[in-house]
Amino acid sequence: MKKFLVGLGTVLVLVAGWTVYTVARPFVLHTELDIDASPEQVWKVLTDRQAYPDWNPFIISSTGELKVGDTITNVLRDTKGSETKFTPKLLAVTPNQELRWIGKVPPGALFDGEHSFRLTALPDGRTRLVQEEKFSGAAVPFTRSMLNKTIKPQFEAMNQALATRASTE
Repeated sequence: MKKFLVGLGTVLVLVAGWTVYTVARPFVLHTELDIDASPEQVWKVLTDRQAYPDWNPFIISSTGELKVGDTITNVLRDTKGSETKFTPKLLAVTPNQELRWIGKVPPGALFDGEHSFRLTALPDGRTRLVQEEKFSGAAVPFTRSMLNKTIKPQFEAMNQALATRASTE
């Protein structure tokens, strides 16, 4: 019985250590694009979520009030056409500057993602859009390749579609 408890304790310490390590060292998907539209125009398109089905290849549906602390419901489509529904909590809603949320796979520290859209005004009425997600949790190291292949291209596709829509409206 003593060997079993020592073994179990060792496994628990290893799992806890791995989890702390993966939470402390997130995996980041980062994309950015300069857009020929003002931050106000980009923000208007980004936050008009009822129109997402018309132009957004990545977040095909988003509902709920954009208020810090509230939960929204998003439906994502990856490059393989698979759809995932999740309910992140809003961390920042700063008009013309930042929209950020966090989604967690229960119970947390398994696979968490903090997603952000940051807008920076550039000269001549242009905007730099940074879309990124910081993934942390024990399962993240095993999904890096999949995230790079199926999610990052969708960030880039959404950025381009957002740029096109913002610069033509």
